[in-house]
Amino acid sequence: MDWILELVKKNMKDGELDQEALVKDINKEFPKYAVPKAQYNSIAEAKRKLEEDVKIRDEQLEKLKEVDVDKLKEQIEALQEENRIAKENYEKELKEIQLNSAIKLAIAGKAHDEDIVASLIKRDELVLSEDGKVIGLDEQIEALKETKSFLFKQEEGKEEQLGFQKIGNDQKGNSNATEDAIAAAFGNLKKD
Repeated sequence: MDWILELVKKNMKDGELDQEALVKDINKEFPKYAVPKAQYNSIAEAKRKLEEDVKIRDEQLEKLKEVDVDKLKEQIEALQEENRIAKENYEKELKEIQLNSAIKLAIAGKAHDEDIVASLIKRDELVLSEDGKVIGLDEQIEALKETKSFLFKQEEGKEEQLGFQKIGNDQKGNSNATEDAIAAAFGNLKKD
């Protein structure tokens, strides 16, 4: 938290705090001191899964101590196969969790119904790189924006206006013209 105090001191001038500059500096420095929620959730889920696997393996080892040598060899082979399958399933689940987190993060606030948009993403075409980035996700989202634009919120400044639209004759700042037109229509126009 010392870094925040340093930023506050930096943005304090003549007893006044420049809030905009402070927020800009905090947004710039924050990633150095914190982990994004999606990444934290992914790591926490992986940790929970690993702890579960360790507990299961400990129970398996306790059972192995009670078995004779021939049965022990058979059980070791069986357990090795189970552990290999469990590892594959774990890696598959972890990849699915990371993909789901990346998809939710990429469409957050951009879609009317994020669950529907997420279900339209073809997960088998996505590639999870070693640094945790999802390759192919942006392309799929852009393609969905083009083919199924009704699922996405309009970006500011690009709103489509349906129905009747007022064109021209916008007399902003000329309220006297309206008053003069009404007075003339009723014959009450005052002449100076």
